[in-house]
Amino acid sequence: MTRDSSQTALLRIVAAGFFMQALDTTIVNTALPSMAHSLRVAPLAMQPVVVAYTLTMAMLTPASGWLADRFGTRRVYFAAILVFVLGSIGCASAHTLGQLVVARILQGVGGSMLLPIGRLAVLRSVSGEQYVSALAFISVAGQLGPIVGPTLGGWFVQTISWHWIFLINVPIGALGLYAVQRFLPAHGETRAPPFDFLGCGLLSLCMIAFSLAIDAPVETHRAAWSVGLFALAALSALAYIPYARRRRDPLFKLSLFSEPNFSVGLIGNLLCRIGSSAVPFLVPLLLQLQLGYSPLHSGLMMLPAALAGTVAKPWIAPLIRRYGYDLFLLVNTVIVGLSIVAFALISRGTPLVVEAAILAVFGAANSMQFAAMNSVTLKGLSHEDAGSGNSLFSMVQMLAIGLGVSIGGGLVNLFSAQWGSATLGFRLSFVCVGAITLVSAWVFRHLDEAPAARAVRAQATQGAGR
Repeated sequence: MTRDSSQTALLRIVAAGFFMQALDTTIVNTALPSMAHSLRVAPLAMQPVVVAYTLTMAMLTPASGWLADRFGTRRVYFAAILVFVLGSIGCASAHTLGQLVVARILQGVGGSMLLPIGRLAVLRSVSGEQYVSALAFISVAGQLGPIVGPTLGGWFVQTISWHWIFLINVPIGALGLYAVQRFLPAHGETRAPPFDFLGCGLLSLCMIAFSLAIDAPVETHRAAWSVGLFALAALSALAYIPYARRRRDPLFKLSLFSEPNFSVGLIGNLLCRIGSSAVPFLVPLLLQLQLGYSPLHSGLMMLPAALAGTVAKPWIAPLIRRYGYDLFLLVNTVIVGLSIVAFALISRGTPLVVEAAILAVFGAANSMQFAAMNSVTLKGLSHEDAGSGNSLFSMVQMLAIGLGVSIGGGLVNLFSAQWGSATLGFRLSFVCVGAITLVSAWVFRHLDEAPAARAVRAQATQGAGR
């Protein structure tokens, strides 16, 4: 096999893994009401199915690079696909909510390694001048997942059964396993630096405790449990600070936060993604449970958001060049937040074109928001800190998805019980998660775009002095 054909095969393998992971993140939401009916639980009780997957990915993503160095890229990528497929089979075989959550955790173990190790394999096999084009090719697969996922999930539920939203991963994964053994370069083991297991454990404990505090799985003394879990999350995060200062090679260096835009971007990302992550979970439930849409119809209704997001991507760079990150993120965050609030206006009498328009505005603004937030958060990091910063950023992204689902679902339950109306519960929940997103607009006002300008002024001053 020639070098070019080998690289093409590699890119297709990594793209397939990325597609499988992106598809699984979105395909589940449309099927949640049918899954809940089959498992004999309330639809909003299905939150752990999403949260368990994203939280597992958040905890294990930082270890993916170390595992690839320690055991070899091909071996670990093969194991990631295999674990993901086994988790998918477990999900399809589940007869209780508990079994499904355990299987989703297994899926998350495999999913946490698919994209990072795939990127690493491409980085090690593709020349520098081709790397950007290679990542662009892979990212197309990630964009297809949100477009295909909701509709495909609704079609499976309506024509076959919800089990097929997981079983579809089996043939894709089988082809991936064959292709990995056949085409993926055998990058061997290297002298991997010691992995910071204790640091990873502290941050994982923080994320788990914080997530459980949002939606404590107990009925008695719920407030006390939540307070205790919040305290545990805070203590584990605070314990990491002196630990990281003492350790020579911590999981995440504290020097990352000396770059002001990284800190602002991280907080802004967390708040903004809570709201935008609640939407894919709440909207299919609203459409099916309150408006009476079929699973396929509700899946098709998510298409305007996905397609608008894809169409809007080319607008990002020109808008940022013209207005700067701070103004762009201020205005765009307000659009995202208000579009989330606008979902509260949807009722049985809302014209279909209005529903589609709200979804399209949300999808376009949200797509541009993600790209801008990613860029402004990471662009100021040094080459040495880029890898570590990207891993921490990925953890926060996954954590925010889980928090969005927990907060969104929890608010619907709370308002529905308090006001005796599920419809009002959904409306107030959209207002609240939209308001959380709007708070991130204030956070992004603290972005510092001055360093570059100061550097230009300093050079001008030096030139005048000469």
